[in-house]
Amino acid sequence: MPAESLRWDTLDALKNSPKGKIIYKTYWAQDGEDILSECNAPPSLSPLAGVFLKGLSARPVQKTCSLGSPSRDSSPGQSEDVLVPSSAPTSPRLLAPAPLNSPPPPSSTEVEEEEQNTQDQEMDREPSPELNSAPSPTPPPTISLLSPRATQMAGCIRVCEEKHRAKAKAELSARQEQQERLVEAVASRESEQLKRFEEYMELKQRQDYQSVRDMMDKETQESLGRQEKLKEEHRHRMKIQNLRLREAEQQRLREAELERQRQVEGRERLRALNAIQEEVLQLNQQLEPSALSQATPAHDLASYSMRGNQLCSQVSEVVRTTAEGRFPSMEDMAVADRALQDMRALVRAMQLEAAQAQEKRRKEEEEEKERRKQAELQAQLEEQKKSAALSAKEKARKKGLQTKAEESTLKWYQELQGSANQCALSFDDLNNTKDQQSKRLKMELQKAASIPISQISRTSGSKLREIFDKIDKLLSGRSVQSGGKSISASQHPHGLSFVSYKLAEKFVKQGEEEVASHHEAAFPIAVVASGVWDLHPKVGDLILAHLHKKCPYSVPYYPPMKDGTSVEDYQRILGYRVDDSGVEAQDSFLKRMSGMIRLYAAIIQLRWPYNKQGPAPHGLNNGWRWLAQMLNMEPLADVTATLLFDFLEVCGHALMKQYQGQFWKLILLIKEEYFPRIEAVTSTGQMGSVMRLKQFLESSLRRKEIPPPKGQLSSSFWRT
Repeated sequence: MPAESLRWDTLDALKNSPKGKIIYKTYWAQDGEDILSECNAPPSLSPLAGVFLKGLSARPVQKTCSLGSPSRDSSPGQSEDVLVPSSAPTSPRLLAPAPLNSPPPPSSTEVEEEEQNTQDQEMDREPSPELNSAPSPTPPPTISLLSPRATQMAGCIRVCEEKHRAKAKAELSARQEQQERLVEAVASRESEQLKRFEEYMELKQRQDYQSVRDMMDKETQESLGRQEKLKEEHRHRMKIQNLRLREAEQQRLREAELERQRQVEGRERLRALNAIQEEVLQLNQQLEPSALSQATPAHDLASYSMRGNQLCSQVSEVVRTTAEGRFPSMEDMAVADRALQDMRALVRAMQLEAAQAQEKRRKEEEEEKERRKQAELQAQLEEQKKSAALSAKEKARKKGLQTKAEESTLKWYQELQGSANQCALSFDDLNNTKDQQSKRLKMELQKAASIPISQISRTSGSKLREIFDKIDKLLSGRSVQSGGKSISASQHPHGLSFVSYKLAEKFVKQGEEEVASHHEAAFPIAVVASGVWDLHPKVGDLILAHLHKKCPYSVPYYPPMKDGTSVEDYQRILGYRVDDSGVEAQDSFLKRMSGMIRLYAAIIQLRWPYNKQGPAPHGLNNGWRWLAQMLNMEPLADVTATLLFDFLEVCGHALMKQYQGQFWKLILLIKEEYFPRIEAVTSTGQMGSVMRLKQFLESSLRRKEIPPPKGQLSSSFWRT
């Protein structure tokens, strides 16, 4: 740097001068002495300078030198009188002699700083060489008062100052050039920044213009979109309007067609009504007493004639309403048709009564003829009948009760089994394994019939009603959902027969398995079975057929062992399960029989609560019949006691309320006469069921009350 070279130059100039012979002590700084204070002070003359100058002026001048070149005298005594050349100007600071009491000369660092400050001040005072090229005036020659050595040092210092001044001018010129370059760079940068700013402003202007243009385009597009949307809505409205107009036109055409059909049907009904009236009038003429045989009394047929006139009046009333310009309605036709049917039935009844009266009269005449012939034999026949009745009673008393069902009961049993077998044969084509479609339809129908019955429980009445509605829809040929599919029994000609058969079979199987394990399950299953039986009597007959086949004691019927029948087959007929492992245990057999009897006893006393019109499909009279026929047959060991107890425990309360005194007579008969027969045929190891029956009978007779069965459905159950 310039300061670095200036420093060393100054040190070189001062090295041999008296000022370079300075003394520096380290403790001066510690003592607080400022050794550089005098160096920084401006130059001044000592108070003794006047004495010194007087001494110099009193001394004679030994040698005069020219102003151009100083003389060189080797005399050491004259070194102080050497003159300084006029061409070398002397600094005022160097011309002044140092005072006698001046402080030590400053250090080289202080001298360097002082010279640097002096140079800066001179550079500030002096104009630039480029700006002021005029030479400065030459100072006048001065007379040196210093010694040659001092003059030499002063000259060196002067040269050094000149060198430093030139160097300062060069540095100033360099700094001015650098400043100019800096100004040019700043101006260039500012110009570039101005250009960038102008470009940025142009960019912002273009962006604003583009955004405005985009916004205008967007608004234009939105406006076009709204216009298109309005056009589309208009087209949609026009389309809807056209559809409505078309539908209105079609509705008008349908109404016109319906009106035409109504007119045609009305005229047809009117013709049918006229035909009915004509037939009724013709049938009414047959009810006149003159049209009958003379053998029939007129007073016996007066009621028929009166009823015929009433029916004619009903038909005439219907015809009179149609004469006012309107056609007869379906209700009018139903009234007229019912009147015609009643008239036909009335004529048939009258003819039948007339024929019966004539036949009776003929028989009376024949009997009158025969009465005289048999008058003598009548007494003998009466005596024979009395003796035969007495002998039959005596024989029955000695022989005991019967071992087989009555003829009417056996006939009823065979008819039910025959209808069940015929139903099974009707859907035999569904069992065809080669037809995959029939096989798949059979499986889906079987699932649709079995799954709802398996879901019957005591959860809630609404759940039972939902199950019942599903079964009713299936039996009515409507579509039901089963396994995520829609299935209908009408998809096959014999689908309804198959569904009815499988439903009845499933009901009995639920009694055989579910009721046998949980006695309270008999009531929800029975109430659904009773409701299905009421709406679909065919299913009820199939339920009885399956029940009689699996539990013949529900008839009651003790199947006899025929010739050629094996023991295993006969046990199957009696209701036992026979497989490869042998015959099932007696406890399992009695448990299944008990479940089916309990289900039967629940069915005969329950009705579907939402359909109570008409008599019950299989009411309590069948329970009374079963109980009476059971008591007319010889008891079976372990079976009779179990079934009687189960039946009375489930159905005894309902029978008591229905038959009252007659029921208690029957219970007393069981206790006093029939129970000893049960004990007689029961072995010691089979007394459990006998003791249960005995305790039930004794408790019922003692309290004159049979409690309601456990699990019976209450009215609150159907509100859930």
